[in-house]
Parts: sequence; structure tokens; C-alpha cells
Amino acid sequence: MADPENLTLVYLRRIDEKIDRVDDKLSDLTVRVNEVHSSVIALRRDQVGDAEVVAHIQSRMDKMQGEIDRLNRRLDIKDA
Repeated sequence: MADPENLTLVYLRRIDEKIDRVDDKLSDLTVRVNEVHSSVIALRRDQVGDAEVVAHIQSRMDKMQGEIDRLNRRLDIKDA
């Protein structure tokens, strides 16, 4: 029959190897989560930039519409 102490050491070594593999995978996942987090932050910055551009364009369009309305009034042009 096998020596119980040696058998215990064998199992403990296997457990230790599995824990090392799990630790490696966890480290890799942590790096990946941080990369995803950075990407999400960059996307949010892009969205804010896009919203600013849209607001600026809308403001310009409102001014242009006002000028068109003013010209129509001066030229006495009416919508059909």
C-alpha cells in the first residue's frame, strides 16, 4: 500500500499546480477587463465629442433657418 504522507504530498502538489493555473488565468482576465474598461472610456469620450459636434451643427442650422426666414419675409416669399 502507498505511503499516506507521499499520497498526501502528491495531491497537495496537484492542488498547488491547479491553483497556479487559476491564478494565471485570473491575472490574464484582469488585464483583459482593464483593456475593456479603457475601451469603454474611450467610446464615452467619443460620444461626448460627437454630441458636441451635433449640438454645434444644430445651432448653425437654427441660425441658417432664421436667416432663411428673414430673407423670405424681406422678399415676401410664402410657403405653398
